[in-house]
Amino acid sequence: MVRQRVSVLIALLAAMLVQEGQSQPEIPQTPAGKVFAAWLTSFNSGDPAQLRAFDEAYPRPEMPPIEQRLMFREMTGGFKLLRIEKNEPSAITALLQENESDTVARFELTVSPEAPVKVLSSTLEAIQRPADLAIPRLAQADALAALSARTDQLAKSDQFSGAVLVARNGKVLLEKAWGLAKRETGTPNTLDTQFRLGSMNKMFTAVATLQLVEAGKLKLDDPIGKHLTDYPNKDVAAKVTVRHLLTHTGGTGDIFGPEFTKNRLTLREHGDYVKLYGARGLTHEPGAEHRYSNYGFVLLGALIEKVSGASYYDHVRAKVFQPAGMTSTDSLPETEKVQKRATGYTKQDGKWVPNTDSLPWRGTAAGGGYSTVGDLLRFAQALESGKLISKAMLAEATKPQAEEYGYGFGVNDDWPLRSYGHGGGAPGMNGDLRVYTQLGYVLVSLSNLDPPSASRAINFYELRMPVTP
Repeated sequence: MVRQRVSVLIALLAAMLVQEGQSQPEIPQTPAGKVFAAWLTSFNSGDPAQLRAFDEAYPRPEMPPIEQRLMFREMTGGFKLLRIEKNEPSAITALLQENESDTVARFELTVSPEAPVKVLSSTLEAIQRPADLAIPRLAQADALAALSARTDQLAKSDQFSGAVLVARNGKVLLEKAWGLAKRETGTPNTLDTQFRLGSMNKMFTAVATLQLVEAGKLKLDDPIGKHLTDYPNKDVAAKVTVRHLLTHTGGTGDIFGPEFTKNRLTLREHGDYVKLYGARGLTHEPGAEHRYSNYGFVLLGALIEKVSGASYYDHVRAKVFQPAGMTSTDSLPETEKVQKRATGYTKQDGKWVPNTDSLPWRGTAAGGGYSTVGDLLRFAQALESGKLISKAMLAEATKPQAEEYGYGFGVNDDWPLRSYGHGGGAPGMNGDLRVYTQLGYVLVSLSNLDPPSASRAINFYELRMPVTP
């Protein structure tokens, strides 16, 4: 036990030295290098005045509003420079790491060759951590201790509030809650706290849809108009299939935006969403590309209701939650009192405030329900055992069908970290479930704070957990 604690301490100290003690590489004094240095300084400052000064010095098209960049700065904690990958007078590529996580990103910048220097293009994209920067893997006990210590630290600095569960081969290795479910009353989060899921509902919708496919009541290549016979847009009804909806390739668009904000409290059933959005056309030809579509999963909810003859909510309770033993998962309206449902908190002007004014009237087939870390473990176990859908159908649902997405599940197909699951996030809520098929792990993290508070806990453990069977 003493040896384990010492090794964990060494690992944590090493991580802190990497994050805090190492000097950053020197930025070249080229035109591109000087612009990059100015950008990094202004972004890391978190100061609106410095961001505006940079914008004035280097105006460029399609620059996100300062408010969005400040939110991104809050989320990342700023960046530190890991190395310069490309150094030319008018172009630079730099590898960066978030100060608040292990996430690595590549920044690419090109500027005009002549004075005054202008920004021609700039991109910032998260990438897989390069092999030479890999974080050393720990023994299982050490990795669990490191995760617990890291989450303790984040909770103390008010950057995490929620619950985390780690299980392997059916055995729960870590299950712990942090922070407050209701700040106004000082109510603590517990393992029974029900956290809002965001888009994690899509897994339940996908399973319910695939159950109907296996029962012969739906076919993956059925056009939605075969069942939703009065669908307003006939082009959408004829071209978009169940498979397209499950893989976000249908071109059906989103639900969020001005129309949703205006009608937030009157959108109460899936049919209400169809009435509001059903007349619009396709964003692209079905099957041509993968473009995340919340409305596509609302349509799956409408299909489930049409084919089953029951409300989406009753059907999912009976066919998914009850067989899996999920007694704390549902999508009751916000107007109904759910005793253990946490209040979500979103950051505004540097303070955590309730997210009440952004919530839909109730969760839908696209997202917005609530659950516990224990229920989500039971869901994963029911899936793996074949209790909800056949193992053959699960294999199809959790392999890449369109980019890194299956049938309602996000998929990582890289051995030995092959996994499936789904994340969810919106102001005041974040969650993540990942099932590692080869390694036997189930990781769950739920939070009642802004993204990526929950997913960061999963990412932290994934980079350090042992990968031997």
